[in-house]
Amino acid sequence: MPPQPRIDQNQRRRRGTGLIALDPEAAFPGFTLFAPLTGGGEVYLVDLHGTTVHRWSLPYRPGRHARLLAGGQLAYNGVLPGQQALFPMWHKYRGGVMLRAAPDGTVLWEHRDPRQHHDAHHLDDGGVLYTEIEPLRGAEAKAVLGGVPGSEAGGETVWADTITEVGADGATRWSWRAAEHLDRADYPLHPDYAREHWPLINSVTPLADGNILASLRSVSAVVVISRATGKILWRSRPGTVSQQHNPTELADGRLLVFDNGVFRPGHDVPYSRVIEIDRARDEVVWEYHDPARESFFAPFMGSAQRLANGNTLVTDSPAGRLFEVTADGYLCWEYVVPHFGAYTESEVRTLFPAEPNAVFRAYRYAPEEIPWLETRP
Repeated sequence: MPPQPRIDQNQRRRRGTGLIALDPEAAFPGFTLFAPLTGGGEVYLVDLHGTTVHRWSLPYRPGRHARLLAGGQLAYNGVLPGQQALFPMWHKYRGGVMLRAAPDGTVLWEHRDPRQHHDAHHLDDGGVLYTEIEPLRGAEAKAVLGGVPGSEAGGETVWADTITEVGADGATRWSWRAAEHLDRADYPLHPDYAREHWPLINSVTPLADGNILASLRSVSAVVVISRATGKILWRSRPGTVSQQHNPTELADGRLLVFDNGVFRPGHDVPYSRVIEIDRARDEVVWEYHDPARESFFAPFMGSAQRLANGNTLVTDSPAGRLFEVTADGYLCWEYVVPHFGAYTESEVRTLFPAEPNAVFRAYRYAPEEIPWLETRP
């Protein structure tokens, strides 16, 4: 075993973890939920001071994130054990197990799909809406435009996204295929992306009108899909977002988006931001970025949640950094996840050799949204 270095070589851990900043008069009171991606299935609920007030231990490593449902059950997406890597990045963001758990960790419901990845949005009626993939080969694979030539999975396969919704009984009740409904010319892969996965849907959620909101990372597009026909009803204007994540609908119909900023047109220095898009005008009407823009840059993952007091909770996912800002951009709470660990799969460890403290998404909950929790702010 090699000797331990006298100075910790993990920059994120070296800079400090736990509570970094708090303005209790400006922050939204409540509890923050997160699941460390390299953990063994632990989910943490912390108060504004960074103290853990509740912890779940679930039987699967996180397949992205956890979320509390109405009534307080935990919706959790886990990594299905024993699966092969379909391509080098597959183990990094695949899931396969979608479950709901009681406060004590008892699994109450579970649905499995080995090709599920990134997002699984648990619905109030007991169903779940999620992303998965299917293989395209031959002429269908060649029809996908863009990407690095010759970078198909296994030399011949483009894995294309599909979206599936199942009910509480596990039966499929709606599905959608990118290969059927996306025009290849309108949605080409970025030229620097591998052709192993198209268009890489990293977020899917229902809108108030019943249609489907989705984020297509590798083609830098946020789209609204018609539940009735599968057609694209709206897409973000090209150049508005770059490799984005986690669009959500606000009460006024605007979209809140975590805009990663990778390959942003017209910018030589990348930075991340959170934006509101007015769909009717197709304009960015609100934006947050760090005062030193380049100091906040998440090249992958990330999320944003609009809170009831108008503040926004931001997840700087690769850095394990959670922070809250007011409508005028004042940072009033900051916390760095203190849980570090290595990925178990060798394919992912090769790509990400450091021990990250990454989380996919974090969520803030008011005390009344967690009726079983005895601790109060």
